[in-house]
Amino acid sequence: MVKEKPNSTRIYDKDGFRRRAACICVRAENEAEVLLVTSSRRPELWIVPGGGVEPEEEPSVTAVREVLEEAGVIGSLGRCLGVFENNDHMHRTEVFVMNVTKELEEWEDSRSIGRKRQWFTIDDALSRLALHKPTQQHYLMQLQHSKTRDNTNRVVNATHPPKLTNVASSPAASPTTA
Repeated sequence: MVKEKPNSTRIYDKDGFRRRAACICVRAENEAEVLLVTSSRRPELWIVPGGGVEPEEEPSVTAVREVLEEAGVIGSLGRCLGVFENNDHMHRTEVFVMNVTKELEEWEDSRSIGRKRQWFTIDDALSRLALHKPTQQHYLMQLQHSKTRDNTNRVVNATHPPKLTNVASSPAASPTTA
């Protein structure tokens, strides 16, 4: 069953990319496990919870709202992993890390569309996402790399092998080496 949002307005940036936000949900400081949810379109597949930025909404607020709706979890929002660009689908997703402190027994998408959630090791999650969400694989790769690096204001082009770019210094988001 596909989740319908009749009153949803899609927001686009100046380059025509749809603005999205997502959270990599972790439950321990070592970030060894991440939470994935089943896809609304293909419930046999797993995805990172996230969705479209609403009008007048900050991406961090979108990320928190989306994980509550899609995964039924509450936590503290941590660092931003960057903005991940997908040229095939024309969207840019700002991805945050959330330290989960509470898992609800029932939540919006569990009731409305039967969405499920499950904790995976990073390697298992990477394997699951490889099947149909290679862009989201890059979120997890950045999670692993970000433990030792500061990647503030970075864009990752996830349509091709990741190239870090600095949004602040390049409006066109041209690749730079990191």
